[in-house]
Parts: sequence; C-alpha cells; structure tokens
Amino acid sequence: MHQFLKRDDVMTGGTRPELLAPDTTGLNFYRADPALADLLRIHLPDALFRHLVPHLDRLGELAGSYLDECARLADRHGPVLHQRDRFGRDAQWIEYHPAYRELERAAFGEFGIHAMSVRKGILGWPDKYPVTAKHAFTFLFNQAEFGLGCPINVTDGCAKLLASFGSGPLKAKYLDGLTQTDMRKLTQGGQFMTEKEGGSDVGTLTTTAVQEGEHWRLHGEKWFCSNADAKVVMLLARPEGAESGTRGVGLFLMPRFLDDGSQNHYRIVRLKDKLGTRSMASGEIKLEGAIAYAVGRLDRGFVQMAEMVNSSRLSNGVKSTALMRRAWHDAITVARNRVVFGKRIVDLPLGRRQLLKILLPTEQALSMSFLTADALDRTEAGSQDAAALLRILTPTLKFRATRDARKVCGDALEMRGGIGYVEEFVTSRLLRDAHLGSIWEGTGNIVALDALKRAVGRHGAESALAADLHARLDDSADVPQAWRDQLHRLVDRAVAFARDVAGHADSEAEARRATSLLYHVASAVSLTWESARIHAMRGDARRLLLAKLVVAHRLTPSDPFRLAENRADDTIASLLLGERAAGMAEVGELISAA
Repeated sequence: MHQFLKRDDVMTGGTRPELLAPDTTGLNFYRADPALADLLRIHLPDALFRHLVPHLDRLGELAGSYLDECARLADRHGPVLHQRDRFGRDAQWIEYHPAYRELERAAFGEFGIHAMSVRKGILGWPDKYPVTAKHAFTFLFNQAEFGLGCPINVTDGCAKLLASFGSGPLKAKYLDGLTQTDMRKLTQGGQFMTEKEGGSDVGTLTTTAVQEGEHWRLHGEKWFCSNADAKVVMLLARPEGAESGTRGVGLFLMPRFLDDGSQNHYRIVRLKDKLGTRSMASGEIKLEGAIAYAVGRLDRGFVQMAEMVNSSRLSNGVKSTALMRRAWHDAITVARNRVVFGKRIVDLPLGRRQLLKILLPTEQALSMSFLTADALDRTEAGSQDAAALLRILTPTLKFRATRDARKVCGDALEMRGGIGYVEEFVTSRLLRDAHLGSIWEGTGNIVALDALKRAVGRHGAESALAADLHARLDDSADVPQAWRDQLHRLVDRAVAFARDVAGHADSEAEARRATSLLYHVASAVSLTWESARIHAMRGDARRLLLAKLVVAHRLTPSDPFRLAENRADDTIASLLLGERAAGMAEVGELISAA
C-alpha cells in the first residue's frame, strides 16, 4: 500500500510529550486481543483457524497503523458531491480523499471482506467462509474505520439478495462484480430504504414502480442513502396497482449506469452532513424514471429485503463491538502508562472501576456476536433450531451492543481526559461513530419490539434461546455446579419475563428492559461456556469472572446505600485487568466469595 500524508510527531523546544499517555499507534489489534483468537478457536475448524491467523495478523497490524491513519484523514476530508464534469455536462460524481480509496483497497481488494461468505477462493481458501470467520475481519477492520463498514456490508448484502432471489440473467450481469476483489472490476452495492414518509415504517413508502417491458421505471425519493454512488442498488418500491402496506412492496435492483454507459435516471440531491461516519457518502436520492429490475416475487419484496436487514443487524452489532474494543485498547493504554498522584491509573480504585465498565460490555458484545454469527452459520446449513435462535439473537444483539457502544466510547474518551475530546486522538471519532449503531437498521425501540413482539410473541423464538443456553450450561461440566444452577434459574426467569411482556398488549414499554435482560443472561451463559473451553485449551478461566460481573451488576438488585467493595472484587479486577491466566479452581473460589 502507498504510504502518504504520514503524520510526524514533531517536538518543539521545551515540549515533553512523555507527560501525555501514548495512544494505540503501532499496536497490532489482533495480537492485542487474545479473546478474539480464543473465540475463533472455539467456533472454527482448526484448519480454517490456522489458515486465517496470518491474514488476521496482517489486518491487525494495518488497522493499528496505516489504516488508522487513512481513517483519520478520510474522516477529516469527507466526500464532495459534484453536479457536473469539467466539460459542463450533467454527470454527477463524488470526490473522495485518497485515504478513503486506500481503505477501500484494503477492505474490498486485499482482504475481500465483502465477498468472503459469497465467493470461493478469497485469501486462498478454497470455499466460502462461514459468517463467523468473515466477521473476525469485520471486527478488526472497523477498529480503524467504521464508515466504510456500511459499503462493505451492503455490497455483501446485495450479492446475497441477488444470489438468493435474482433471475438467471440478473445474476449473470451483476453478481460477479459485486463479489470481485479486483478493484478494476468491483461494483459496490447500496441499499436505499429510508423515505421521508417512513423510516422504520416501511409499509408507508411512496416510491412507485411502473413496468416498461422487461424493466421498471421508479419515481420517488429516498431520504437516507449510504454509499450514495454505489454502482448496484437494492431498494423497495410499490408497483403500480399493488396493495398498501408491506405486502404491496417489491424488491428492485437499480444500476447506477445503463448499458450505454450513461447515468441512470436518478439524482443525488445532496450529501448528508453527519455527526459520524463522515468518510462515507450518505445522500438524498430523487428517482426520476430510473430503470430497475424486479428481484424475486413482487409481493415478497419486504420479506426478501428483511433478510438483508437481519444480516446487516448482525454486522452492525459486530461493528459496534469493534468500536468498543478500540475504545478499550485506548483506555487501557492510557491507564497503564499515565501516572497521576504517584500511581498509574490502572492501579487507582476509580480508574479500575471505570476500566471494568469499559471492558465488561465489550466482552459481552464479543461473545454475543460470536453466538449470533454461529447461529447464522448453522441456519444457512439447514438447522431450524438455529433459525429460531437467530431470530431472537439478532435484534437482541443489535439493541444492546449498539447502545453500550455509546457509553463505552464516552467512558474511554474520559479516561484520556480533556485531550480525548480533541479530534487529533481517536476517541472523539469513536464516540461520534458509535451513535450511528443504535439508529442504523432500526432504532432501539424498533429492534426491542422486534425481539419481544415478533421474535417472542409471534414466533416463540425464546424457546430456542432457552434450549440453547441450558444446553451450553450442561456442556460446561468443569464450571462449578452452583454457578451453573444459578444461571439455569436466571435463564428461566428472563425467558418467562419476555413472554409476559410479549403476551400483554399494555406492556410494550417494557420491551427494552426485557430485551436487555435476555441479552445479559445470554451473555453470562456464553461467557461461562467459553470459559470452560478456553480453560481446556490453555488453562485460563477468567471469562467466568466476566460472567460473574454480568450477574452481579446487570441481573442482581443492589442497595445503593450499601458499600459494595470487598477483597474478592479487588482480586477479580486485578485478574481481568492483568495478563496472568487463572485456572478454574482459583476462579471458582472467587465467584463463590464475591
């Protein structure tokens, strides 16, 4: 990759840069994250894991150095929409900073993240990758750059929709470009859903489609279109004469350019001036008779697009987890290197507590991301039980992880102090980007209702979740029985509460709390199950301590007037914030005493 516009840390007379804590520049995000390697070893076949390690190692190195610098520049120098070319012709184009193009070259070209689960042969692997493997790359890449995560994801989603529902001629014409890693042949995808009339309420959309021979003409406006100049777009429109609501909505593929090379009949009205993800172009689109092609059955458009949305929600959860992990890397780097009042921050009681408040939701989200990705892999292999599990895990992950990311990134910014609020450091960008996660692919209210009123109330998916969590506890024989019994009871209580909320029309306001409880219980069980496997692999059971903290601080009522610190808590903090492994016997005593 080209080296350009590198920052030089220039020392002026009298300046003492060692007074400021270092940042993560030069850190290999893969090597700095043993939990990621542990979970990959648990969830992937050994041959695949060993094949991935050198590629993950390279991405981890780039994400902590060159790609991070590219992301900083791309955020500062956002895209610019031009309405005409240099000859005065009405030919719209978006200008991107060279740093953004370098990020694209890494994500789409070198690593092929967008095509890993669709195309064989990426990074020398003879088959398609399971979603679990693909999202390891998502996780690392988005620790450097969050904005491009959307184009990567929607390109992947467009390819999957086309592969699943498109006609033979449409696949022949567009599928190869969507999965290319040759940048000269790549056609990035887009997903234009939101309209002024309805964001989450898709059934109210007003974009219309009129058939004209073998293609359709689209008229209307799309209000929030990320990757605005994508070459292939999937969008929803209502065919002329179709019924109202979501059943009358069809799915269409709309190319940016027509067969003669001219631009299709739609305009990018303007680009959005956003709080975060400034590197990536999001725009408003006016459809003026744009040519498009029907994808699948016209009366199944919403259902088909929902598959892409659910996949995007998983990706969204992983990307929010990536923001939290990056925030953790920065916070622990500060805490281990900055000395205040004669002690390192990591050795101060309040500093340790704040670090644990950053670490715990990060590890919860990582475990839940792997649990959900594994369910998707098993669903695609044909498991009906996994499909029901996925139905409830996806909105649950999306709801809680994206909300936690906002708090985690804010706490990490505070850990660095006033300088963390300055755009020269990554923490302010992390915080800006984190706020998108809880809006993207449905706000918190929408996904909580999806989890409770639909996944539980309509589909009974909580039964699959309960069965899976109980089975994981039964499969963790090395973990103390008393702890497993406690989690068994918490699983039953969380599921029962979710059913109560889903079954009463006047309890909708409790949907968020019920979804959070499902998330916390599922993460505590997952952390417990993982601890047993990691301990068997390399003698470290510390993830069980994280499960203990989830139960103690997320699922157990506390007296706000009672002193909560004790010696066991101090030991737990020391183990989780340190690097020493702890065996099951030592950890078992701590979870009994704490």
